Amino acid sequence: MKVTINDVAKLAGVSMKTVSRVINNEPSVRKKTHDIVMAAVNELNYQPNLAARNLAGTSSYAIGLVYDNPNAYYVIDMQNGVLSHCRKEGYELVIHPCSYADSTMQEELKTMIKRSRIAGLVLTPPLSEQQALIDMLDEMGMHYVRILSGRGDSEQKSPCIYVNDYAAAYEITSHLISLGHRNIAFICGDQGHKSTTERLAGYEQALQDHSIKVREELIYRGDYSFESGVNGAKALLKEGNRLDISAVMGGNDEIAAGALFAARLMDMAIPDELSITGFEDSPFSKQTWPKLTTAHQDNDVISQHAARLLFSKTRGARNQDKEIIRTFTPSLVMRDSSGPLS
Repeated sequence: MKVTINDVAKLAGVSMKTVSRVINNEPSVRKKTHDIVMAAVNELNYQPNLAARNLAGTSSYAIGLVYDNPNAYYVIDMQNGVLSHCRKEGYELVIHPCSYADSTMQEELKTMIKRSRIAGLVLTPPLSEQQALIDMLDEMGMHYVRILSGRGDSEQKSPCIYVNDYAAAYEITSHLISLGHRNIAFICGDQGHKSTTERLAGYEQALQDHSIKVREELIYRGDYSFESGVNGAKALLKEGNRLDISAVMGGNDEIAAGALFAARLMDMAIPDELSITGFEDSPFSKQTWPKLTTAHQDNDVISQHAARLLFSKTRGARNQDKEIIRTFTPSLVMRDSSGPLS
């Protein structure tokens, strides 16, 4: 016969309401009571019925992951990170892709929240950067956590997990400078993404700190795609620039892979004639030859912390916020696509 919440309550010697509070991870339950109930849950192999929980009251047992990113690897990492924490909490995950540039995006998201009875949202870039969307969620009283490219902001009132793209881009640029490169080109990602602004700023600041002039003609403004890397490299390495530029930084690994492909078409040896670096340490960085120097970004860990912070907010446990890492800095991964200036 199917094990019920009443069976768990009898075995643990507590009320069904107490069992429900434990299963829902309510912070007011004493540790001793929690441990007794969970021992009964495990012994009976009790599986809560999430659908029944939703129908039984006003509480929701699902959170949403909202994204607009063409990089499937990024989305999968984010999904896996949030999902792993949802499973610990006994919640379902609703995944909702949408376009931040679509004029109907806000109404679409509002409809999804109401239909799915979402308890809270994890917002990824660039949706997390849309102030109009944040204002709408605040008006709805919806809990949310934003994943943002940035260096932390003491004035930021809404809960955020920051990714310090600036520091990582600074480190990659400094790595190339340490190898003797001074004429370093940069192929940007989408102009609507804050990560683009932060990575470009890190690149420019590193040049300035090493007394190297920032040259606008060495900056190509594209988007986060392989094709943009190809087109950007062709434009930057055309006759006249070819002997000048000794290194190219891609705004992400897809861009860098495209730049490497274009350089191959021009019969340029990597890294002997041209060093190329990426960003994010996606599978693209390991699928090229040579493999790309890049910045490793723990997307699954970042999203786990975002989910943890979201659950902390939905329960009003403000004292737990300080225990959650709020800023992540991608780390330099040196591979074979970057080498000393020859």
